[in-house]
Amino acid sequence: MFPLFDLSLRINGFQMKEAKAELRKIVAFSEKEHEVFVANKKLEIVDFHLQNNPFYQELVGSNNYKNWGDLPVLNKQNLQKPLQERLSKEYSTKNSYVNKTSGSSGTPFIFAKDKYCHALTWASNMYRFGWYGIDFNTSYQARFYGIPMDFIGNKKERFKDFLSHRFRFSIFDLSDSVLEEFLHHFRTKKFDYINGYTSSIVLFAKFLQQKNIVLSTICPSLKVCMVTSEMLFEDDKLLLEMQFGVPIVNEYGASELDLIAFQNKEGEWQVNSETLFVEILDENNQPVPNGTSGRIVITSLFNKAHPFIRYDIGDIGILDEKSTLQNPILKKLIGRTNDVAVLPSGKKSPGLTFYYVTKSIIEDDGNVKEFVIKQTKIDTFEIEYVSEIALNLAQINKIEKAIALYLEPNLNFSFTRKKSLERNNRGKLKQFKSMF
Repeated sequence: MFPLFDLSLRINGFQMKEAKAELRKIVAFSEKEHEVFVANKKLEIVDFHLQNNPFYQELVGSNNYKNWGDLPVLNKQNLQKPLQERLSKEYSTKNSYVNKTSGSSGTPFIFAKDKYCHALTWASNMYRFGWYGIDFNTSYQARFYGIPMDFIGNKKERFKDFLSHRFRFSIFDLSDSVLEEFLHHFRTKKFDYINGYTSSIVLFAKFLQQKNIVLSTICPSLKVCMVTSEMLFEDDKLLLEMQFGVPIVNEYGASELDLIAFQNKEGEWQVNSETLFVEILDENNQPVPNGTSGRIVITSLFNKAHPFIRYDIGDIGILDEKSTLQNPILKKLIGRTNDVAVLPSGKKSPGLTFYYVTKSIIEDDGNVKEFVIKQTKIDTFEIEYVSEIALNLAQINKIEKAIALYLEPNLNFSFTRKKSLERNNRGKLKQFKSMF
């Protein structure tokens, strides 16, 4: 098959041949060579932006920083200003790749990458997907993503899907009748892999479970499923493996950066150390030891159009104790920093703790398809859920007792059964949200 995907990137000004060659070189470095490479790229990218980017010059305040730790940690609030004010000299919206973050952190913004940096992002994606025998030029993707609903935006996205050799399943309506249509496509098309938002793919797996269907039996070409953008819980992963009949791969990325971590063949979340430098910092911006939780702070080593240097992505995670500079392993992704519930006792708890405890009970009978939790007051939480039958009093009491045991007692809950849950304009489902 003609490499249409690579060609479409090259036509748009992305130097794929050069980017792939550079990535191959970086991957082949010895441990010592990689250490020198990272040290040089850190100095080089900081020096470039101090010389060429007024926004970054103002943020740092001086060209005479002595140590890496002296550099400020960039946060999303810093980026709440027009893109034109954040671009480096010689870069514009016309000669850069420009996009917008999804806003899943609650703070969306427009960002830019120079075209070579974005070519490296694609090279990085291709390299990692290649671990599982997936070639973007030839492998057929079943894509579980949102899609613009306006006519022009929709047609543009469909054309990109054609060039990228993928078929898009729009995830804004996931009723049984629509999932039945999804199933028909798997019966009639030779998909090589599934890629998309975790919650939508899990919902499809639950539909298959109800029908007692293993997807690989009706679509034998299917090799692997990659889930992204939302938390993948262990029991959901087991469900996906059982109902799809293929390996399930968990990826963690950010549109403004790159793939941050990607599950390798050993089942580890291998951090991208080729185009990114990842730190785990405490509340005082000091590095924490491996094995300790902290804020995930990332430097894009190649982006000259826009500085992402010591950029706090808004997530909390832990690097494995055995991590090295060349081979960092993300042991755990705990959640977003703005998804922390502050409880009446003063205790702070990741919002996903509520979700996880509730999930273990609420899905015992397979009745509840999806649910989200919202904190509306310091002691008050709303649980919205989609199910065939409303939760009964015994189930509600069981949930409240579990939360009292794992978190603290005397919290107030309301339960609302809904036909569907609200997703953002890209189709992401925010599983926990604090609203005060």
